[in-house]
Amino acid sequence: MISTIQIDGMRSVHCTRAVYTSLAGVAGIDRAEVSIGRAVVEHDRALDEALLADAVSRVGYALRAVITERRRLPVHGAPTEGNAPPVPPGVDRPDGDGER
Repeated sequence: MISTIQIDGMRSVHCTRAVYTSLAGVAGIDRAEVSIGRAVVEHDRALDEALLADAVSRVGYALRAVITERRRLPVHGAPTEGNAPPVPPGVDRPDGDGER
């Protein structure tokens, strides 16, 4: 799942680093992308909004809202349908369309 956290009071790159470091200590967060005014976090389970608010306020900012979606962030460089590597002869493809 991913959640977008809207954060008030962030004005510089220093702010983004402080929030990133603080969110890194929240159990369940696998990855975070922080920019001024928001953070997008990937997590494997539901997150406690109070823990997120505490992590953000600990470094001097205010959590405005949390919006959670049930999808995952794309993995950069991972094969997609259009750029998947060729399947060697004699090896089944994951979709079952291999040649034998």
